[in-house]
Amino acid sequence: MTDADAATGTQPDDVLPDDVADLIGQVQYEEQGEFPVERGYIWTSCSSVENANPLFWDDAAAEQITGGPIAMPTMLSVWFRPHHWAPGRTEEHLPLRVHFDLKARFDLPEAVMTDNTITFYEPVRPGDRLRTRQILRSVSPPKTTKLGTGRFWVIDVEYLNQRDELVGIESYTGFGYRRAGDTTGAA
Repeated sequence: MTDADAATGTQPDDVLPDDVADLIGQVQYEEQGEFPVERGYIWTSCSSVENANPLFWDDAAAEQITGGPIAMPTMLSVWFRPHHWAPGRTEEHLPLRVHFDLKARFDLPEAVMTDNTITFYEPVRPGDRLRTRQILRSVSPPKTTKLGTGRFWVIDVEYLNQRDELVGIESYTGFGYRRAGDTTGAA
């Protein structure tokens, strides 16, 4: 921060605002899934991609390999996608709300996900009730790309079962930006 910035109470653009810096590493938006893991979803998903792996279809094979039936690991986020409507719900459920918070905080109307990595831990089993939580890992200084000027951020979405066992982490890198020439708002 320069002497002029200190005198006016402003920060250079490359300094992360305190309210955002305070969120890094903090658990946000911890939520319970709306329905338990069930075999019908597993079989429908396997059928849709013609996955004949006996692990998902044959109880004896599943018992021998994983100690019982499991869901395809790649179905992790399926168990937390909210239904469009549910009794008593008063607000729309947005996925990856930390991402939308950052877009609003920095007044960045556009965004893309530039990377997604999933790490699997304990298997997800029929009857499990998953919960999820979001953790902001980092926010970059302003960057200019071919898309425009904005910031990159990394958000982890952790999935846990009803026994508080970690079943997976989805890590997203997003880029919120304002297109070149768009002068409405500030980056």
